[in-house]
Amino acid sequence: MSANIMRNLIVETPSKPGNFGKVAKAIGDQGGDIGDITTLKIGTLSTIRDVTCTCESLDQLEEIVKAINALDYITVRAVSDDVMKAHEGGKIHMTSKIDVRSLSDLRRIYTPGVASVCQEIQRSPEKAHYFTSIGNTVAIITDGTAILGLGNIGPVAGMPVMEGKAVLFDQFAKISGVPILLDTSDPDEVVETVKHIANGFGGILLEDIGSPHCFEIEERLKKELQIPVMHDDQHGTAVVTLAAVLSACRYAGVDINQAVVGQIGLGAAGLAICRMLIEYGVKEVCGSDLQESSLIRLSNIGGTIMNSTEELMEHCDIVIATTGVKGLIKPEMVREGQIILALSNPYPEITPEEALKAGAAYAADGRLVNNVLGFPGIFRGALNANAKSITYPMLLAAANAIVDATHNGDLVPHPLDPNVHKSVAKAVERIALKEMN
Repeated sequence: MSANIMRNLIVETPSKPGNFGKVAKAIGDQGGDIGDITTLKIGTLSTIRDVTCTCESLDQLEEIVKAINALDYITVRAVSDDVMKAHEGGKIHMTSKIDVRSLSDLRRIYTPGVASVCQEIQRSPEKAHYFTSIGNTVAIITDGTAILGLGNIGPVAGMPVMEGKAVLFDQFAKISGVPILLDTSDPDEVVETVKHIANGFGGILLEDIGSPHCFEIEERLKKELQIPVMHDDQHGTAVVTLAAVLSACRYAGVDINQAVVGQIGLGAAGLAICRMLIEYGVKEVCGSDLQESSLIRLSNIGGTIMNSTEELMEHCDIVIATTGVKGLIKPEMVREGQIILALSNPYPEITPEEALKAGAAYAADGRLVNNVLGFPGIFRGALNANAKSITYPMLLAAANAIVDATHNGDLVPHPLDPNVHKSVAKAVERIALKEMN
């Protein structure tokens, strides 16, 4: 993934219809992408808007500003970096749920009153989930080796991502997410460290840990801990991707149980998607990758190895791509009637427009296939049920809940819809309780 630049352009245009269209065209002509548009002021003669613009580099941003300023009576008044502003001082802060306004309050929440609660937990350790925040707190663990598409930039540089995860946990599931930055990638050291701190958490979310050591770390922690453990880059991605595939099949009139599904790119996410599809019951799941070790892992979980992208495209009815390679899928590779989900951001392996023009029955990119649709509700449901692990039936229930919440015409629901996260949580909790009985 390129290190994309996002800036806010404060643009003044004449208050006449069609002028902002010229701005949008100028941005598009220079290869920029428009995000949010906020009208700041509507005057008799001019209108001022705040336009979020994403581009590949600062040089491209400069060309966009020049193109807008070259338009008659239209001016870029300012360029601001709202992303950096949003991160100043960090994005999270631990707060108290109880006000301490008197000595009585102090004695109740601290000494001497707290001693009786400690003794109660000593007698019955399981009560810690009721009398403390442990049962509603998830550790967000990273070693910084696979931060977004930026690669191995280290855990401290990855902290903004971990804070973002914590914000989303709080916003959509009322879970306290605590970032834990590890200065080691050695599986033995990571596993031992997490085991030593696990008593303070109700669940463990592994985040942006690179392949292949992410596989070993997750599997070992799942076996050695009695709390839910999930690597979001694997299973969170796989849940939302499965939901997208099911929605695409519905729109294209394809029976997924009779289809052959291909996965291009078998990193952590790609392998997890294959495993999720196999668990769902897809009759044949194929995969291609340049790494021999990834192909072996695919074979070990029951997938079919394809020797090239071309072979996979020829063989499969549904194609998913998570390689990060822009333009990897050429239009001439597309078969009539295929479903193609090219999910790499910000630049897909093939654009939906190209795929549809080449004959695809349905095509989409990864702009809406966001992990946030999955992980908050998955952990909320698991914590509500006091589950000891996150299982594939729970993950499949989450995917189906996302599909059920998807409006006609959409690939997946809007990620900011709180009802989606509630539905996912309920579905996961229901399966977790069923498995425990």
